[in-house]
Amino acid sequence: MADVTSARTFRPADLTAHLFDLDGVVTPTAEVHMRAWATMFEEFLSSRGVEAPYTEADYFEHVDGRPRYDGVRAVLASRGLELPEGEDSDPGEQSAGAETVRGLGNRKNELVLELLRRDGVAPYPGTVAYLDSLGDGARLAIVSSSRNAEEVLRSAGLRERFEHVVDGNVAAREGLPGKPAPDTFLRAAALLGVEPADAVVYEDAVSGVAAGAAGRFGAVVGVDRGAGREELTAAGATLVVADLEELA
Repeated sequence: MADVTSARTFRPADLTAHLFDLDGVVTPTAEVHMRAWATMFEEFLSSRGVEAPYTEADYFEHVDGRPRYDGVRAVLASRGLELPEGEDSDPGEQSAGAETVRGLGNRKNELVLELLRRDGVAPYPGTVAYLDSLGDGARLAIVSSSRNAEEVLRSAGLRERFEHVVDGNVAAREGLPGKPAPDTFLRAAALLGVEPADAVVYEDAVSGVAAGAAGRFGAVVGVDRGAGREELTAAGATLVVADLEELA
């Protein structure tokens, strides 16, 4: 296999399968998630009288790429707060939101769905160009912490492009730990019937890049949408691009 060190030496044809994170790699829904997290935590922290405001730095340090409830726990811990875990059914509506980890996570999810239904979502043009360049024989899967991945892909008109979607629902159903653990990526490779060494991971989150590195995949392409080139490289990216169009 080719030594993947830069966009010039990276050859997609050297790898059998391509495993894409969704938010921030295929669709700009990371921006939707960022807005939803900010709204939810600003409301909650204000109600608790917490002086340290929720910031974009909190998103990249504690939330980005992680399963929803893990992100809630991480931000709470950063403020020295603890809440009961709660149940998956804890209400997420603003008027009835439960002050539990899962209630806050569900509130964030309701905000995401509201934004998606109102504004829709379009894929990154550069990612579509890259998908087109891979050709019909490429084996493709989505690996996302989101539980809304299927809905987002259908909204973006891309669901038929991917053979498998390993999302937060699959992870919960099969007991797979989320990123930065490599298990969801490994599951996608298994579904495609390929070895990790023959697959490439595409990620914009530090935790996702770390997951790809931990799984010993053939390559891990970091897509820098704000996490930082140095941070993605330090997490294990074999190359970092600003947009996948650079590889098309």
